[in-house]
Amino acid sequence: MKDVRLSRRQVLKGAGAVGVLGALGIPTTVFADDSRVRWDIINVDFSTGTLSAGGKASARANDGSKITLTGSGTFGSGDEGGVTGGGMWTTFNPTGTQTATGTYKVRRLVSWVTAPGTPPLPNDNIGIRADESAGLAVLGIRYSDGSRGVLTVSCHLVGTSDAVFEGITTTKGFVDYWNREAPVGPPTPVNADRTNFHIVRED
Repeated sequence: MKDVRLSRRQVLKGAGAVGVLGALGIPTTVFADDSRVRWDIINVDFSTGTLSAGGKASARANDGSKITLTGSGTFGSGDEGGVTGGGMWTTFNPTGTQTATGTYKVRRLVSWVTAPGTPPLPNDNIGIRADESAGLAVLGIRYSDGSRGVLTVSCHLVGTSDAVFEGITTTKGFVDYWNREAPVGPPTPVNADRTNFHIVRED
């Protein structure tokens, strides 16, 4: 599968970036034939080794302020528009005080690239474990307060290159929440900041 090489700097050029790329004939998606991809910010039960939908993940801006997201959705090659999903967002100032909250909706797929890796957990409540995939998805989103952003969902599995992070980053208006919160693992794991993709071949 051919990779799409679209840097974060390129993505953040603005809402017109996707249109410019299209006009130049540069592809911004990569799919297996007739496939659909589901992305999730996941919830993990460490006692049973089970992943489920409904988790949360956070990232911080340059001043230490934070955004926390929930969410899931799908994208694929067969539908016009091709995207579904969204979730909740909450922002916090650098001292940890909540400043705003609301919902967001995915409006478009900017890019998607799979990565190699093996699922680390034995149980999957979202889909079929064999359909899990590491990878990087970049999604254009709109927040309920009217601001827009670019959500990056990155999934690192066992054997995935250490250049691939686990978690999310996002922009909201003119603020770039670029510094993802890394997931905390054993011996005292924290149930946050984890993601997952499932690639499902459609009939």
